[in-house]
Amino acid sequence: MTRPIRKAVFPVAGLGTRFLPATKAMPKELLPVVDKPVLQYAVEEAKAAGIEEFIFVSSRGKGMMEDHFDSHPELQAALERKGKAEALDALHGATLGSGQLTIVRQDRPLGLGHAVWCARHAVGDEPFAVLLPDEVVLDRSCIAELVEAHAKIGKGHVLAVQDVPREKTSMYGILDPDGDTSGAVFKAKGMVEKPKSEDAPSTFAATGRYVLEPSVFAFLDKGLEGAGGEIQLTDAIAGTMEDSPLYGCAFTGTRYDCGDKLGFLMANVAAGLARDGIGDDLRAFLREIVES
Repeated sequence: MTRPIRKAVFPVAGLGTRFLPATKAMPKELLPVVDKPVLQYAVEEAKAAGIEEFIFVSSRGKGMMEDHFDSHPELQAALERKGKAEALDALHGATLGSGQLTIVRQDRPLGLGHAVWCARHAVGDEPFAVLLPDEVVLDRSCIAELVEAHAKIGKGHVLAVQDVPREKTSMYGILDPDGDTSGAVFKAKGMVEKPKSEDAPSTFAATGRYVLEPSVFAFLDKGLEGAGGEIQLTDAIAGTMEDSPLYGCAFTGTRYDCGDKLGFLMANVAAGLARDGIGDDLRAFLREIVES
């Protein structure tokens, strides 16, 4: 019987140096896309997939993230007195219930694999999701598609993939497909972390959403360094495929890389255009800017 995906890991220990000085005191994960932090988009995406427990792999100086998802009785009472229903809904959307949020610390930045390994005790021996908050997916829940695919497969690692230009394969973990890739979900015989374009086995790139079997933790226990001298999650996935087959899932949502300034701006524009009350005015403003 396929075990349900109940827990999600969010690696949020990074310093956010690409967004200095904005991130000097504020965690990069709280930078807003319109009026909602990028981390909240990831948490809401996980909620939509049925995730019940949220594990933040954090570091010193990032307590604001924990506070953001805490309850705020005084603010709630003030909004209720003033009858601000829309603001109340927004407040409730940014709140996790008692016991739903676990914070674990990553003491040193040793790579994504190490960050996931730090959550091993909180996850336990069950399949789990990993969401990189820098990746904002609009339109629908990408992780929900992976959870659905995992339920159909029964057992295995399922990664969200996107077809990227070959010259950009050195920026991603690239899957090595095993046969037909025409369907939304396809099997892979391996993956390579950031290969040169001429060495890439395909152009299917892993894009920051994973459903993983707990077998990765035993591999990560070894502390092996991979590409860039870091402990790579892709190595753990590739190293456990005998027990946990690997699949790629070509998701249907629209992805924005908010770890990049241009991607962050694009996400704000896209989210703003889709927002009731400001979308039409923003569209008119952009048209005016482009045509001037």
